[in-house]
Order: sequence, then C-alpha cells, then structure tokens
Amino acid sequence: MDKSQPFFKYLDVQRIIKGEHMRSSNIGGQAVIEGIMMRHKDEYAIAVRKPNGEIEIKTQEYRSVFGKAKVMRLPILRGVVSFVDSLVIGTKCLMYSAAFFEEEEEEKDKLDAMTEEERERSLRKQEKLEKLLMTATVVISMLLAVGLFMVLPYVLASLLRKVGATETVVTLVESVVKIALFLAYMGLISRMKDIQRTFMYHGSEHKCINCIENGLDLTVENVMKSSRQHKRCGTSFLLYVMVVSIIFHFFFVFVPVFWVRLVGRLLLIPIIAGVSYEFIQWAGRSSNSVVCWLSKPGLALQKLTTKEPTPDMVEVAIAAVEAVFDWKPYVEEVQKEKESRP
Repeated sequence: MDKSQPFFKYLDVQRIIKGEHMRSSNIGGQAVIEGIMMRHKDEYAIAVRKPNGEIEIKTQEYRSVFGKAKVMRLPILRGVVSFVDSLVIGTKCLMYSAAFFEEEEEEKDKLDAMTEEERERSLRKQEKLEKLLMTATVVISMLLAVGLFMVLPYVLASLLRKVGATETVVTLVESVVKIALFLAYMGLISRMKDIQRTFMYHGSEHKCINCIENGLDLTVENVMKSSRQHKRCGTSFLLYVMVVSIIFHFFFVFVPVFWVRLVGRLLLIPIIAGVSYEFIQWAGRSSNSVVCWLSKPGLALQKLTTKEPTPDMVEVAIAAVEAVFDWKPYVEEVQKEKESRP
C-alpha cells in the first residue's frame, strides 16, 4: 500500500495526538510577536516575519541563568532551572520581536545626528535599560502569577472559616477557585485579537515539532497537516502546576496556623514546578496509555492557546527549526523505527 495517501497521513496525525510512534526531538519553542523561538540543546533561534515580509533569523547560544553546575541537572531542580530560564529567554525573545514593530524613525534620526562616541554611549545605555526592563518583567510576572493563582485562591477560600468550614473544605474550595481562575484567564486572553495571532504562531511551533517527531519531512504541506497539540507544551505544564499544587496543598490540612500554611505553600512552589516538569518530560517521551490519558487535559487546554496557522506562519516556524536543528537525519531514523515495527 502507498503510505503517502491521504488516509495514511490522517492516521499519522492521529498517532501524534495519541502519542504513538513519537520519538522526542528535544526541540522546544515559544511563539513571539509575528514569529517563533525554537531551542535545541545549547542554541536557540528567533525567526520573525518583519513588516516588509522578510524573515529575520537570529541564532544565539543558550546560557542558563544558573550556570552549568551539575547539581542543577538533578531531577526536580532541573525543572526549576528550566522554568526560570524559559521566563528569561522568553521575555528576551518577546522584546526582540517587538522591536521590529515599534516606531523607530525618530530614534534613527537621533542616532544619525550623534557622533560615533555618543552613539556607542547611547546604545550601551539602551542595552542596560533593556536588561533592567527584562529583569523587572520576569520578576513582576512571577509575583503576579504567584499572587493570582496561589495566594488569592487560598485567601478567598479561607473566608469560609468564618462560617465554620473545616480546613479540608477550605482546601477543596481553594482548588476549585484556583482552577477556575486559571481557566478563566486562559479563556479571556484567547479572545484578544493580537493574542490570537500569537496563538496561531504557537500552533505552527507545535505542528513543526509534531511533523518531524512523526517522521515527516519538514515542508509547509506536511506541517499544515500535523497536529497543533503536543504533550510537552508549556500550557500543559502550567495546568499540571495547578494540579500538583492542589495535591501538595492537602499536606497542610492539619497545620493549625494560617501563616504557616500560606508560607508553606509559597516555599513549595519550586518543588511543584520541578515535579510538573518531570511529568511533562516523561509524557513527551512515553506512549504509555496511562500517560496519554493523564496528558489529555493539557492537550484539551491547548485548543485555547493554539490556533491553526497560515502557511506563511509555518514558513517562519520552519526557518526557526532549521536554524538550530538538522531534521533530515532525525526524520530518517524515525522512519526506520516505524518501518521496523509490525
């Protein structure tokens, strides 16, 4: 039978969704403004569709904010490292992509009027300001996320004690409020017009990774037919952070002091992030039926945070992948593995 026929290509897409025949490529990515960031091992590339229609590609060495200490590669700890690094690099890439769409004519005229020494001094000052802005953005983002999804649900649920609710009931209500806030947040931002375009690029990122991990050549046609859902997605990670935090917070049911329970929840955040990361990585490598079943809520949520991209968006994603990953030998290995299976 000719396995290039549409029916068999449809089955390939279904296998991606179910987690069958998947071989992790260790590629990760993020949608940015009118573009994609793709990372593989010690490199990451940002591809942006500029206003003039050209694709600008920038490749950089990946450097963890925690350095290269071996202890940071241990289970749980590596999840915390990955989470913080993702925030830092993601913010940096967003700022880079946004620069292509800012009004720069007036600034360019100012630079042209400067001497070379003044220009260098101005650029150094701008670089320092950008680093400061990036640091502030990451810190504020983390504080807002912790406040909105960790502290606020607990404080609201704790009001039930005034009507005699037990700590178990309070924790159950906290869990419901936490998930409801998270889903409401995702639902609201998915309705914003500008965010919807970013979610389309998010979809093209997933489609590219699914395409090559299922042994298909990285072409626009193959990518467009691939699934926009992936088990290693950051959306799934955030959902499992919520779920794992709920499980861990039940440990505090028998702790009598309010502030001890609250501080304990905050101190557990790195461990919660680490456990969630380990699960996501395991899910991305496994086709076990139980793992696939546990991955379904995250995949379902990705229907909000990913949208079907246009072919020109897929071209940007392909450019980002090819800047950091030689996909042809990898696809050949996946195809051989699939052919050797019954």
